[in-house]
Amino acid sequence: LKRTLGEVDLLTINEAEIRQLAGEASLVKAARKVQAMGPKIVVVKQGSYGALLFNGGSVFSAPAYPLETVFDPTGAGDTFAGGFMGYLANAMNFSETSLRQAVIFGSVMASLNVEAFSLDRLRSLDYKEIEARYREFKKLTHFEDV
Repeated sequence: LKRTLGEVDLLTINEAEIRQLAGEASLVKAARKVQAMGPKIVVVKQGSYGALLFNGGSVFSAPAYPLETVFDPTGAGDTFAGGFMGYLANAMNFSETSLRQAVIFGSVMASLNVEAFSLDRLRSLDYKEIEARYREFKKLTHFEDV
């Protein structure tokens, strides 16, 4: 596995997996160790706590979108990864800005997915709903300088 990671540019992994792979309790230390194995970009999925993006030396932390009701969390991490990768494929670049936007887009998709059983919510989704949730997420996480 470690040899394979030497060929990987971007890794999406959950917090339990990265701790086990790196042998570190700290997610920051674990991500840095995994980056040293090859991937320049590491995205750590933290379930209902959001996600961490490690890109070279930079770190970006995004919360999960706050929901009052979670109907079915099954597949939320996979939906996050699909939304993240889909956004990057559409953006066609790996700039810091695009990577951060992709993390938020992945969180948006995961938040929509958990609102119904299995893939039911995704089947009924249109892009306007995704855009609206993205804008709402942006407002929730925006703050002014001190």
